[in-house]
Amino acid sequence: MSIRQTIIASVLMILTMICLRYISHGEDIQPNKPFSSFPTKIGEWVGKEERFDEKVYDILGVDDSIMCSYTRSDGRQVQLYVGFYQSQREGDLIHSPKNCMPGAGWNITLTSLEELIIPDTNPDKIKMIKLLLEKGGQRQIVLYWFQSRGRFISSEYIQKLYLVIDSIIRHRTDGSFVRLIAPVTDGDEEKTLKCLKDFARVLIPILQEYIPS
Repeated sequence: MSIRQTIIASVLMILTMICLRYISHGEDIQPNKPFSSFPTKIGEWVGKEERFDEKVYDILGVDDSIMCSYTRSDGRQVQLYVGFYQSQREGDLIHSPKNCMPGAGWNITLTSLEELIIPDTNPDKIKMIKLLLEKGGQRQIVLYWFQSRGRFISSEYIQKLYLVIDSIIRHRTDGSFVRLIAPVTDGDEEKTLKCLKDFARVLIPILQEYIPS
């Protein structure tokens, strides 16, 4: 991240915290359904639930969440994490993988945007942030987005801007963070990316049953 981007991010963070602290309204926004009921079978994918260490959840400050590793019949794997925040007014803001992953020892070697077409869904096209990670000879691809108050957002900056706007106009600061991770196998990044997108297409209609619009 350049010095200019760092300054912009810092200013946005400060403004967000000020607005959320001093423009206060009661919130009681719950998921449409608790994530404890999230399916472990999605299309041809079968999942096994996982959990972070409790200290991680204390840091994240989520009100509800799901983490599950899904496997397809061809052996392809995708790890899903969704964190839901009922309110972001008291300092529990959504964390970006761009900050968390390097702390876990992963180097971000590429950042870009990916477009996903989802037929017969509203919206039928979204953008996601893509990270290519490397550590000790291993590579992973991450796709993530912010799904908050009816929007799919693919920018940390825009996400914070909408957070402030919605806190003022809609009196809402609830939000969700969705992250998909898959290991790059056989050195084929394109196949790994396609696998992630295939999973995201069947995932998103289900997410909309849980995340408030």
